[in-house]
Amino acid sequence: MRRLFRLLVMLALFGGVGAAAWWWLARPPLVRADVVTLGPAVDAVYATGTVEPVLWARIGPLVKGRLIALEAEEGERVRAGQVLARLDDSVARAQLAEAEARASFLREEAGRLRALAAREIVAQAALDRAESEARAAAAVVAAARQRLDDFVMRAPMEGLVLRRDGEIGEVVDTGNTVFVVGERRPLRVTAEVDEEDILRVEPGQRVLLKADALPGRVLEGRLAEITPKGDPRLKVYRVRIALPDDTPLLVGMTVEANIIVREEPQAVLAPAASVRDGAVFVVEGDVVRRVPVRLGVQGPLKVEALSGLAPGMRVVTDPPATLADDMRVRLPANALAH
Repeated sequence: MRRLFRLLVMLALFGGVGAAAWWWLARPPLVRADVVTLGPAVDAVYATGTVEPVLWARIGPLVKGRLIALEAEEGERVRAGQVLARLDDSVARAQLAEAEARASFLREEAGRLRALAAREIVAQAALDRAESEARAAAAVVAAARQRLDDFVMRAPMEGLVLRRDGEIGEVVDTGNTVFVVGERRPLRVTAEVDEEDILRVEPGQRVLLKADALPGRVLEGRLAEITPKGDPRLKVYRVRIALPDDTPLLVGMTVEANIIVREEPQAVLAPAASVRDGAVFVVEGDVVRRVPVRLGVQGPLKVEALSGLAPGMRVVTDPPATLADDMRVRLPANALAH
């Protein structure tokens, strides 16, 4: 009898545990929800660029040579054609002197043969050959004189010397920049846009700019130009952003640019964590309804819902993989009060 009683007690105990386990497993899942709101949404194309003058020029040597004179300082205003630097041209001058001596000799020789030909002492062919050689020597002299000018660097425009690189005695080559001449204002940003985004941008669009030199500040510009041909190797297009005259940016600063493609001041915004496979779960009482949504601007915290949602709706954030349409759910106690 005692054994039977013990068996009945154990069966009742296991039955209670099983019922509790069944209730625990069968109860609705606990989810968290957030409210769909209205707010600004901005669609932008990202780019990086460098601040530069609108009017400027790099000046470097036309020939390789050693710097023997630097005749302008940084910050100095120069006029167009003004000499900025000179290279050692001693070898070129020696070659010019040699060419001039040869040209002088051939010119005199042609003159002598011309007098003899007039008296029919020499053949006309000899005279023609001498005159041809004299003309060739004169051309060599002209080229040598022109080449001397290649040893002088001149300002191609009026402006300020924004930068000077190089020291006297240094050897510079044709790929080097020795001077940068331009104007401090107006300024622009030359940036690169990925080819995947270039069809979304057009002149006139507003641009928001950030620079490491100005932390916490957002500056504005306008997209002014788009290069007609992109770089097929880097897969980018060059754009130029006009800056206002009172911009605090300086020549040479690097900036991050966001070209505003579309602005919506009253967009329907849902938590980014609520979207799964192109849909969200809207909470209606203690049941969720799966609603497909079409997204617009997508940020790390919020996304713009172009269809499917309205302000005030509550949507499940981080929906569990087992959540399904028309499933009953539980919300945290603090969420039930809202």
